[in-house]
Amino acid sequence: MTFLNRTFIDDTHPCYEINIISSTVKRNPSTLCVLFYIFISSVSAVTVLGNLLVIISVIYFQQLHTPTNFLIISLAVTDLLVGFVVFPLNVEFSATSCLYNSNVLCNVRNSFDITLSTASIFHLCFISIDRYYAVCQPLTYRTKINVHVVVIMIFCLFVIGLNVEKCLENCLFFANILGPMFSFYLPVIIMLCIYLKIFLVAQKQAHSIQNCHSKKKGLTVRKVEGKATRTLAIVMGVFLMCLSPFFLCLAAEFLGSSPVPAEVFETVAWLALFNSMLNPFIYAFFYSWFRSAFRLILSGKIFQGNFSHTKLV
Repeated sequence: MTFLNRTFIDDTHPCYEINIISSTVKRNPSTLCVLFYIFISSVSAVTVLGNLLVIISVIYFQQLHTPTNFLIISLAVTDLLVGFVVFPLNVEFSATSCLYNSNVLCNVRNSFDITLSTASIFHLCFISIDRYYAVCQPLTYRTKINVHVVVIMIFCLFVIGLNVEKCLENCLFFANILGPMFSFYLPVIIMLCIYLKIFLVAQKQAHSIQNCHSKKKGLTVRKVEGKATRTLAIVMGVFLMCLSPFFLCLAAEFLGSSPVPAEVFETVAWLALFNSMLNPFIYAFFYSWFRSAFRLILSGKIFQGNFSHTKLV
């Protein structure tokens, strides 16, 4: 690419120089760019390995063969693909560069990004529905949430991801308004309502148990209640922290009179993808049986004998 006049260059991205007038992109190798590549490669590796641990754990250990964990393994597969496919594509064809220099590979990157990110968000939404029935309707949980229902959920996630990506390509109105509403704001509202209901029910159950036991037992109940509250807060807090800035920038881009600065757009786009790295920590590392499974896998013991029926603590 020919040299571009720096008067019209946007130097907000560490690896690209963008000529806003001619809408062309020139590579800008620098120390900051190399550090950026190293950091993103590390995050990609952690994302792949973390989700791979979840997948191996659920497949190998019989104790983890539950409908809930089948949803978690489906989420882990989606997030693993984000780490293995979307992260490398985003490093090579960033959101900023694709805005100014769209090509076939940029379209491929956008397709994977939209499909997998939407599927990941809806996975979290379906997991919250599963948790609602487990906590709020425990007596009917096994009849309402079983393997067949989970398979239908996973199939719906696959169809939703493909159709959202197709609609975004062919419908400008959907891409700008209905797309963010359908793929983020609606799931967030559903998740907030569900987790609020779960919290209220868990709090009510904890108080009922507390009234039936001694003060010492009540202190234990309050500790359990506090842990459950913190878990729900972390689940929603991390999700909103990662995804909200990106979708707020999209809204500002569409409704505002001036475009969102490139460095801001690039940062929030990467932050949204980081949610795929954090999901294994949130939905797996909180549970002692997953931690036990990870220790057995990382220590290599599963290669020394048959531990599939091991009682995970």
